[in-house]
Amino acid sequence: MDASVTRFSELLRLRARRTHGVAGRTDFLDALRGGHCDVADYADLLGQYAFVYDAIERAAERMADHPVVSPFVTSQLTRMPAIRADLEYLVGPDWSELVCPTPATTAYVRRLNEVAAQWPGGFVAHHYTRYLGDLSGGRAMSATLSQQFGFDTNGVLFWIFDQLADPASFEDTYREQLDAAPWDDAERERVLAEVELASALDDGLLAELDARRTSVA
Repeated sequence: MDASVTRFSELLRLRARRTHGVAGRTDFLDALRGGHCDVADYADLLGQYAFVYDAIERAAERMADHPVVSPFVTSQLTRMPAIRADLEYLVGPDWSELVCPTPATTAYVRRLNEVAAQWPGGFVAHHYTRYLGDLSGGRAMSATLSQQFGFDTNGVLFWIFDQLADPASFEDTYREQLDAAPWDDAERERVLAEVELASALDDGLLAELDARRTSVA
């Protein structure tokens, strides 16, 4: 590749970064990291992500055999079992009856249902936005939350990708797969736009959580 040409994976990273923070992403996650949220606020986050990950992992099941999508779909990234276990620990066995999606979560899931199970590029855009972001920050977040709330592994399983022996190597391979995806310039621009939308939808979800968190100090 010409050294002057920006890799597609780098363009995706830059497009996602451009969007994050427009809504309340930084405020809520900074509050969580900084000890300004309680366990209920944190459980609220996982409860909303339960809807998001259920939608994207259902889409993954439907799209797994598509030649463009298949390199990105792996059980090593699956988060729903960990989310369920964390919510059972934090909320109780009836958590699914107690957790309701916010309007922003509903919009996020609607978009996932519209594109992720039908358009390969759309699936990859949302898959990248969710999983690579969670993977890159997961270890630090699990350590922070464990220290704040006294968790061992229960409660932070979502952030622990224990099926990946070398997360950094996995991320490198994932980015190489993004660069190798057989998209023309027009399709790449559609994927970039969808990553920007996915990031904005996540920001909206987090902004709503920030507005209703119980700890405001």
